[in-house]
Amino acid sequence: MAEGIENVSDDNFEEEVLKNDLPVLVDFWAVWCAPCKMIEPCVGNLAQAYKEKMKVVMLNVDENPKTPANYSVMSIPTLLLFKGGELKETIVGALPEKKIEEAITKHL
Repeated sequence: MAEGIENVSDDNFEEEVLKNDLPVLVDFWAVWCAPCKMIEPCVGNLAQAYKEKMKVVMLNVDENPKTPANYSVMSIPTLLLFKGGELKETIVGALPEKKIEEAITKHL
């Protein structure tokens, strides 16, 4: 896992994501997911580049099935950006880092 990224779970999702003062990018992933591994360095780069403006967390969908179901995450990787406790952006699939960055920076 990249520096500056922490894991969240169903148990602490509300506290770590929805109640956070900063926008939070949530990376929904699984150990067996090759596209998830492909975008992990991109997500890590964004976490470093925007560490003052947003928090980046990862949620393992196999270990935490409740949260993905609550947000209708049907495939992974899925990135959800929350701001002020509200879902602002949904990014599905292994997109290039620039596309991910364009999608999230308009909310920062």
